[in-house]
Amino acid sequence: MKLSESFVKTLRAAPKDETARSAGYLIRAGFIHKEMAGLYDFLPMGLRVLENIKTIIREELNRIGCEEIQMTALQNPEPWQKTGRFDDQEVDIWFKTELSAGGELGLAPTHEEPITNLMRTYIESYKDLPVYTYQFQTKFRNELRAKSGILRTREFLMKDLYSFSADEESHNEFYHKAEDAYMRIYDRLGLGDCTYETFASGGIFAKFSHEFQTILDVGEDTVYFNEDKSVVLNEEVLLPEVLDELGVKREELKSARAAEVGNIFTLRYKYSEPLGLEFTSKDGKRETVFMGCYGIGVSRVMGVIAEKYADDKGLVWPENIAPYKTYLIAIGDKASNLASEYEAEHPETILLDDRDARPGEKFKDAELMGIPFRVVISDKTLENDSAEITNRRTGETTLVPLADLEF
Repeated sequence: MKLSESFVKTLRAAPKDETARSAGYLIRAGFIHKEMAGLYDFLPMGLRVLENIKTIIREELNRIGCEEIQMTALQNPEPWQKTGRFDDQEVDIWFKTELSAGGELGLAPTHEEPITNLMRTYIESYKDLPVYTYQFQTKFRNELRAKSGILRTREFLMKDLYSFSADEESHNEFYHKAEDAYMRIYDRLGLGDCTYETFASGGIFAKFSHEFQTILDVGEDTVYFNEDKSVVLNEEVLLPEVLDELGVKREELKSARAAEVGNIFTLRYKYSEPLGLEFTSKDGKRETVFMGCYGIGVSRVMGVIAEKYADDKGLVWPENIAPYKTYLIAIGDKASNLASEYEAEHPETILLDDRDARPGEKFKDAELMGIPFRVVISDKTLENDSAEITNRRTGETTLVPLADLEF
């Protein structure tokens, strides 16, 4: 990509009403655009980051036998009415709309009801089980207060996975596979050293659910953990009976702010029973399908990563999800010609700043955008057949022979 050919420009300041540091940098660097509170557009480089995150998630879910689908955002009220969740008194975050021909629809805040209803067509026998299916889908939630940039929005991209099993035992086997897959995902996203699986409230579904929380100063949640972090739990389950069951004492625990980056629930028969999702067992009996659900807010994770790694100069992307690996700057005519050749050979990994701008401006934008490596080729470095490489994370600069450059 050549910056001179992009409509996106870096900005000197973020909107005055944007208080989150990560959102401010993402807006200034041209990754996102703020429409209004809780609503953001993802611009070309922001979209590349989202797609890189999705690729990592997709690879790890496919690895444990999941299938990807795409469901509708507009919702038929009927399945939701069967579970009672189309009622605004039960779920108070609905966005709803009217059909011109009459009738009400909803914009999906989640997809348990429609996916359960869909599976009635495809699950009939024990031979059809298990099923593990997921999607990347835009969700809509009428949050009372959207805040912290893309950490809490009214429209967001989510990966939601649903499991359908014959019984609790086979469900638990997959549940543990999903736990492991989630930790591999966070490792690959650069969050593995500060993200923990935490005990959370299970509601009516199970004794506990599990959340994945990233330690973050601006996080909305508080988590408690013992010295080696082998036990981490949310504030909502900081109860004497829970501590006894987990074998820890309150005085042993420390606390920290954290941001939720994923959750997994054992649903049991919460949705399959009212929606009539059944199968014929080996002995010919009709039984209810045992379910689980597993979510990751993809755009939220992007915000958490931006917040975690940002410094006083701008964003700092982990190489796995950065929109480009290299921010290439050329100074001088001879260097510019060579840089253009490099960009043409590696368009997916090089962001070429070929704008008619001063080197200092380009250096500042490179820091703001957070591309992992800044490579500067100048007529001066070419005297030694070399280029100057700066690591965005460490700030270390080295002179490297052109023959050893890797893009």
